[in-house]
Order: sequence, then structure tokens, then C-alpha cells
Amino acid sequence: MSHPDHQVWKALLAYLRQNHTPVWRQWFDELEPLGIHSGTMAVRARTDVHRDYLRRDCLDAFNDALRSVTNQLLAVRFLGPNDTGPAQTRNGSPARPGIAHADSEARLGAQPDALTINPDYGFENFIVGPNNRLAHAAALAVSDNPGQAYNPLFIHGGVGLGKTHLLQAICIKIKQDHPNAAIHYVSCDGFISDFITSVQSGKMSDFHHRFRDVDVLVIDDIHFLAKRDRSQEEFFHTFNTLYQARKQIVLSCDAPPEEIPDLEDRLVSRFNWGLVTKIEAPCYETRVAILKSKAAMRRLALPDEVACHIAAQIDSNIRELEGAIVKIQILASVENRPIDLELAQAALGESPQRVGRRPTIDAIINVVTDYYSVKRTDLLGKRRHKSIS
Repeated sequence: MSHPDHQVWKALLAYLRQNHTPVWRQWFDELEPLGIHSGTMAVRARTDVHRDYLRRDCLDAFNDALRSVTNQLLAVRFLGPNDTGPAQTRNGSPARPGIAHADSEARLGAQPDALTINPDYGFENFIVGPNNRLAHAAALAVSDNPGQAYNPLFIHGGVGLGKTHLLQAICIKIKQDHPNAAIHYVSCDGFISDFITSVQSGKMSDFHHRFRDVDVLVIDDIHFLAKRDRSQEEFFHTFNTLYQARKQIVLSCDAPPEEIPDLEDRLVSRFNWGLVTKIEAPCYETRVAILKSKAAMRRLALPDEVACHIAAQIDSNIRELEGAIVKIQILASVENRPIDLELAQAALGESPQRVGRRPTIDAIINVVTDYYSVKRTDLLGKRRHKSIS
């Protein structure tokens, strides 16, 4: 890349970090700019997963940054490690992009209903604690031996506790270890929508190819199959086809199989064939570690005092913790000041629903005695009056 283009790239990264804070990731520094040709800056990512994520979630931010620092109507084009770059031909014009490696793009996440794989969601960035140790170990085992260990793997738990992270980590690791593996990662809504469209258009053979001719099928939020009789029937046959071929199936849900309402018994039974594991809410120490990890991925200097404060105030889920990091980072960038406890409190707003610690036993007892107008000794005593029993 020429020196002027290199300077543009440095300015682009600085602009991104300052003006598109939620998008910024530490691994952006690892991207390889290939130069500007015919109004386009080609940028190579180190994996197809990184490329696909950049194309789907970061393209607008990169285009804005490039146009802002150059004051020209330019565009960014992201390439994977095997994609043909803008090599110069003999007449000096950029070569046309090749299609020799198009199959590498189609193997993971290229289907219209497929979910984006976030490169941040690798195993190396998953914080293991008492709440998720078994699920993490099972996910690792599945990614090491797809179709052999724990098939299907069924992970359930509340919103924002790391189920999606583990699903994507499995996809990333299998793709790294088996580059030619056909992996289809989709939401349950995507499965249902694709099924309905395929039935209406008479293209069920294409649908079966997408969901049955794969090595790994990963479906997020499988509980949305509830009350969908025809979709359940189709998934039943898809499951059987993959299972009999020893292909890996990974599912996530907000509840264990037997608690999914209106789910056919035969599906409940099959979901229990492998391993069913639950992810709980993270403990305080795990929340602190998660915050430090999320901050590091954004190259954000988060003082221990601030991390401990956030962890003490937000105990709901990981998504809320990451949201707090983003708010703090944005405020620090806008006010151009270092992150400290005061800034963190201002960024979070310290609204009651976010800062209230879990109530103590004494606090609960006080509320109950006040509300029901009973004495503390009557409530805690061995004898119970009929009025409070």
C-alpha cells in the first residue's frame, strides 16, 4: 500500500474509534489495507468470519470514516484471506475480483436466513464461571468432535447469559479446524420463515439442501417452534436425517425441552438424546471478569474500581454489562476524559432499576412486616398466629 493510502488508513481507524465507538474492536488493527483503486479501498480480514461480520455490521461505519477523512466519495470493500484483491493488471487498472474462492464464502453464514457470526464470540473470549462451566465444557467437546460427543447439544438459560456466544464459538472453532465443513447457523425464526417460503414457492428440495446437507446445524431460540405444527413436523425429519448421518446438532432455548409449551413429545425426547445443560446468571466475580474482557476487546482502560462498581450494580445478564461498557466508552469519548467512577456513574444514569443491589434478608423482612402490619418477632418466631400463617 502506498504511503498516502497508509496515512488514510491510520486516519480512518482514528476516526472510527472516536466517532463510531460502539462498532470499534481491538482486532481492527489487524486488518490489512490493500490500497485505494477506482474509488474503493480494499481491506483484508484474517478470516472469513471476520470478513462476513465486517460486511454486515460495520460497512456503514467504515464508509463514513473513509469519506470523512478523505472528503471523497469512496467505499470500503472487505475481503477474506482467500478472496482476490485489487491486484493491478498490465494497463494499470485493478483486476476484476475472482470467483475461485466463492465456495469459502458460502460455507458459513452466506445463506439469506443465516445469522452473522461475531468474531468476538470465540472460546478465547468466553469467561468461564460456576454458572456456565458445564455448558462451556460441552461446547468445547462438541467443537473438537462434531457429531460424536453430545449430539444434540441443547443449551438453555435466560436472555443475555451467553448461549449465543457458545453457539457461535462452536461454529468458529469447527470452521477453523475443518475449513471445508458445511455449517448452517440460523435462528428458529429463520428456519420457520425459510420453510414457509419454500413451501409456498415449491422449492422444498432447496430447503432440504440448506438444512440437511450440512455437517453442523446450529439453531438459536428453538423454543419458537412452539405451536408451529408443520414446522415441528419438518424439523423432526430434519433432525432425524442429520442425527442418523452423525451430523452435529446444536440448539439453544430459554427453557429445558420438557418446559417448551406445545412442543411434540417426540421432539422433547430427541432434544434429550444428547446433553441438556443450563447457563445461570454470572456471579459477582464472573461479572467483573466479563467487564474486564469486554473492555479489553474495545481497547478500553477500565479501572478495577469501575469494573467492581458496575458488577455490583448490574447482576441481570451479560448483555446489560456490555451495554454499560458501551455507554461509558461513548461518554468518555464525547467528554474526552479518562474513565473513573464518577464518569461511570454519570454514564449509567444510576437509575434505581440499575443500581439497586439485591435486597438483603433483613430488607425483605422489613418490607413484609411493614406491608402486613405484623411484628418482626411474630413473623420469625416458632409459633405462628393464624393471621400470618
